[in-house]
Formats: sequence, structure tokens, C-alpha cells
Amino acid sequence: MALIIVPILTVIITYFLVRNLKSSYVSQAQISTGIVDETTQQSVIVQTIQGDQVRQQFSNLMEMIKMKKVLNQISYLLIIHDLTSEKPFKAKSKLLESLNAEARGHALAVYRAKYAKNEELSVSNADENGLYRVIESMDYHSDALKNKLQVFRSGESDFITVQIESENPDLSAFIVNELSKEFIESYSRLLRSNQIKANNFLRNLLGEKTDTLANRMSQLRNYKIKNGVLNLTEQSKQLYTLILEYDTKKQEAVEKTASYAGALDEIDAKFNPAERSYIESKLSKVNQSLINTREELSSLYNLYINSDLDKRYKDSYDSLNNVLVEQLNKSSDQYVTNPFNTKQELVTQKLNLEIQMDISRYSINSLENKIQSLTNQFRKLVPKEAEVQTLEMNVDIASKEYLDILNKYNQSSLESGFESKMSLVQLGVGGLAQPSKKLLLVILGGIISFIFCILALFLIFISDSSIVNVGSLYKASESPVLGMVSKIDNQSVDLKKLWQDELDDSTLIEFRNQLRSLRYEIESAMTDKILVVTSISPQVGKTFLSLSLVFAWKMTNLKILFIDGNFVNPHISKSSPSSSLYLEDFLQDKVDLDDQVTEGSITVLRNRGTDVSIMELAGYEKIRQKLEYAKTKYDLVIIETGALSEVMQAKEWLSFSKDVISVFKSGTTLSDLDKAYISLMKNSGSFRGWILNMVTKNTHDKELFKL
Repeated sequence: MALIIVPILTVIITYFLVRNLKSSYVSQAQISTGIVDETTQQSVIVQTIQGDQVRQQFSNLMEMIKMKKVLNQISYLLIIHDLTSEKPFKAKSKLLESLNAEARGHALAVYRAKYAKNEELSVSNADENGLYRVIESMDYHSDALKNKLQVFRSGESDFITVQIESENPDLSAFIVNELSKEFIESYSRLLRSNQIKANNFLRNLLGEKTDTLANRMSQLRNYKIKNGVLNLTEQSKQLYTLILEYDTKKQEAVEKTASYAGALDEIDAKFNPAERSYIESKLSKVNQSLINTREELSSLYNLYINSDLDKRYKDSYDSLNNVLVEQLNKSSDQYVTNPFNTKQELVTQKLNLEIQMDISRYSINSLENKIQSLTNQFRKLVPKEAEVQTLEMNVDIASKEYLDILNKYNQSSLESGFESKMSLVQLGVGGLAQPSKKLLLVILGGIISFIFCILALFLIFISDSSIVNVGSLYKASESPVLGMVSKIDNQSVDLKKLWQDELDDSTLIEFRNQLRSLRYEIESAMTDKILVVTSISPQVGKTFLSLSLVFAWKMTNLKILFIDGNFVNPHISKSSPSSSLYLEDFLQDKVDLDDQVTEGSITVLRNRGTDVSIMELAGYEKIRQKLEYAKTKYDLVIIETGALSEVMQAKEWLSFSKDVISVFKSGTTLSDLDKAYISLMKNSGSFRGWILNMVTKNTHDKELFKL
């Protein structure tokens, strides 16, 4: 019922709330940003921006449009328009209507001043706070505008769409156009200010880097001048080349000296001692002139080496060498009439080789001295090279920093020369009224209320752990359920007529059929003649159900002994005043049941309602014997006990029967303590199952829904 009533009431209430809802008008303006479309800006600087950066820039721009500082400017324009125009956008609010001419003039002056200075009204100032409340009364304040405003990027394009919905088409167009213009102007001012700050910063930084570069270049120049360094790399390369060259010459001189010495030894071996003495005596005079020339030749060779192979010394050396050759030729002529003239050629070779060997020896010493001198010069260049490299590296670093800052400064200066790329490409216009949302709101109200009711009922259902049918009782107790009995009015049921007369009441007919079913199920489950009917909790309809079962068995012509075992609440005893038999007397052998037994009869043993334990009336063995005696006289003995959770006597009765059934009231729950009593009955070994009592008609449907 709630699923029908609540949505209907919601629909009715929603209809009355929205029936006076005004029409709305939407207006859009588009701003070109120039972020992804370079054709909107005639710039020589083209920057490639990644996708994430593009999205971030658009997100920043859209948030800037919705900034309170920008929206405040629109608030001023709107209130100024309504104060000065003959056709205001909205009807004047009560607060605005209450202002006199002087107050309006003051308000107009303040609004214009705040707009010109781009300032916000101070709510801490009494006068400005009042003026803010005037704007707020017209629903022109920034929060109201922001709630109606939508700013979004049009797909993946370069455009930002500014959209607003209001009850006046001119108002919608005015807001989106003025907001777009104010944002573009504000953004351009901010961009220009940032560019100026960046240029000033880069200019100062460029000056610092220029000074740093000049200082480091000066240090490098002064060091080179002071240490006589032009190009250390070239100098070291030249020195190393000279060292290798002189070392090569030295090796050649060493090899020549060795070859000359070997050749002389071979020539000497060709002369006998007499010839060798004669030759040496004759050559001593010649050698004296040759020695002088040879010494001069050696001196020239030293000069030639020390002058780094100067060509002038080389020419002098060659000329003097020719003189030496002439002297050798002249000396050889002296041996024409000599008795040893047959070996004249050997003598000439010996003289020539001795001269060449001496020259070669002298050159080795000169070359070694030159190599040592060049090596010393090369070693002196190493520390200078390290210092120069350090200074050059500093100059290189300063140069790179200078060029980097210079490029940034040039780029910033070039960008600052262009206007902002942002522009308003499409003005907002007042369009047609939007389709009415009244019907949609009414339908939504009904649907939402219906869904809410379903959710509420569902939550109530899943939070309800009550047991209402056979299936839920079986799951909760993990015990068999023998059957169920519907809830009926006990006062309107005559148990005798229930089994004797033809019934017209469908409820009673169903009740009788349920008793028949229970009678069959209990008989099938029983193993003895004694049946104990108990319950976990009181007030479950156990007494009425027990009486109903007694009459159901009576209709089968059985002899039944019905014992009221509930000493605390003896309802059966009170409802059977015609019986004069008491359980206490039966257990104490004060009454004989032989005269009470007849076919199809019911014998009721009442109790006197005293708070007494059954074990206190008679011992265990005595009670067992009396019940065995009753089994010989009756076909069925039914004992109705109290609730297990209330009295101890109910637990005592369990030990005298092999068949126990328990009554459970539909709509109640099982607590942890109740589950302990269930375990008690199961552990006794005599528990045969449950009877679910007082079942309502809708519980069966509820169980199906739950499953």
C-alpha cells in the first residue's frame, strides 16, 4: 500500500510546487583561446603543447572564468543596469524597492567605483554590507551566478563555451557576453603583467650573466698573458712532435756510429802491421787539418740542432762539409807515389769513415741535450694546461648560461609584443524558452519516491530477522518443523463444535485441516505414548494449541490423559473446572484413574498452581512408574509444560518423555539464549520438531519474496 500511496502523494505535492515555475532561457557565448589553434594568433613563435598540458590549461581557464573576482564584476554590471535602465532584467526586490533616490544614487556610485577598481564589497563594512545585501536580494551575487553558470570546453576544439540559464533571455545573453569580455580583459591584463615581470627579471638576469662571462674571459686572458700562453694545445702538440723527431734522429745517429765503427774495423784488418804504422805516421799530418775542419763542422751541427733545424745553419753545415770532402781528396793525392798506393782506396775510405763517425758521435750528444730541453719545456706546460682548462670551462659554462638567458629574453620580448590570443568569437543571444520541466519534475518526483519506498521496505525487510514461516524456522533452528497453525481468534472457537458441525467459515476449516495435518505428523514422529508440549518463550499460544490437539485425537476415538504440567501458569487447570483430578494426588497415590477411563474420553489432571518442583512431589522413579501406569490405561498421554526460559519444571518434564515438541510463535526471533534452549532439547534426544503457531496470511508471500 505504501508503494502506491507515497508516490501518488509525492506527485501531487510536486505538481503544486512546480506549477508556478517560470520558463527558462539558455544563452551561450564562445571564447577562442588560441591554445590548440595557432591561426588565431599571428605569431612567429609556434609551441608544441602536449595533450595533458592542453587539458590542464583549459581547466585553469575555465576555473578562472568562475572565479569570484570575475563574477563580482558581472554582479556590479547587473545591478548598475537595473538601477539605471528603464527596462531592468528583473523586478525590483523589496530591499531595492525600499531605497530612496539618495540611497540609490549612493549605491550606484559605490557600485561603479568598485567595478572600476575591480574591488570586492567588504561585508565587515556596514555600508558595503548593506549594498551587498541589495545585490543578494536581486539574486545577482557571485554564488547565485556560479550555481547557474556552466563553463566547458567544446569537445577537443580550441573553444570554451560559457552558458547560463535564467528566466529572462536578455539577462542570459547579457551575463554570458559580459562575463566573457570581463574574463578576456582580466586575463589579458594578467598576462601582460606577467610578461612585463618576466622581461624585467630576464633583463636583470641577462646583465648579471654578461658581467659573469666578461669577468671569466678576462681571467682567462690575463692568465695567458702572464704565463706567455697562446695555444697550449698547439704548443704541446708541436713540442711532442719535435721530441719524436729528434729522438728519431738520435736513433739514426746511434745506428750510423755503430756502422761506421764496424766498417773501420774491417778496413784496419786488411793492413799488416808495417802498413798500418806507415799509414798512421803519414795520416797524422793530414789528420791535423781535418780535425780542425771537423770540429768546426761539429759546432755548426750543434747550432743547427739547437736552432730547431734552422735552414741557415744547414747551408753553412753543407758548405763546410764540402770543404772537408776537398781536404780528404787532397790528402788522397799524396799517396800516388807511395809504395802502398795499391791500397790508396782503403786509406781514403778510412779517413772518410773516421770523420763521419766523429760527426755522428757529436750529433748524438747534441740530440740528447735537445731532447732533454724539449722534454723540460713539455713538462712545464702540464700545470698551465690544467689551469687553462679550468678557466676555459668556466668561460664555457658562463657562455651557455648567457646564451640560454639571452634566448629566453628574446623570446619573452617577442611574445610581449603580441596581443592576447584569446577572443570572443561568438556572442550570446536570447533564445527561445526551454521546454518546460514541470512534467519531468513531477514524473521524477513519483519515480524517486517509488524507488525510495522500495529501498525503505527492502532495508526494513533485510533488517527484520523475525521468523514468520516454516522455512525460516527450519533455517534458524536447524531442526524439523512438523507443521504450522494459522492465527485465529481463540474466543470465537468452540473446539467441540469445530469437530462436530459442518463449518461455513473458511478460516476454521483451514484451522481444522491444519490440526489434522499436525496430528498425522506428530503420530509419525512419536516413538512412545507420552508427548510433552513445551515452548522456549511464554505467550506463544501453547495452551490453546495443546487443547486443540487433544480434541483432534479425541476424534480418532483414543483414550487421552491430558496433564497440566505448568505449575506457574496453570491455564489448563483454570479452563477445566469440571475436573476434580489433580496431578499432585495422582503422583502420591491419592487418586485412582481406573474409573475415569472410557473409549474416546479425555481425562484432565489439573494442578493446584503452587510453585513446586515435580521432583518434590515424588521421586524420579515414582514419577516414572506412575506415567508407565498411565500408559497402560490410556492410548496417549499429553503433558503441557511451562516455557523453558521461565520455569525449571519444564526442563524436568523432558526427562520423562521420549517425544517432545515445541511451539514457536510466528513473527518472533531467536536470541542466543533461545538457541541454547534449542541445543538443550536436541541433546535430550527426544525432540521431534516444531509447531509454528499464529501464522498470518501474508507471511507465505513474504517468504517467497525473501527466497
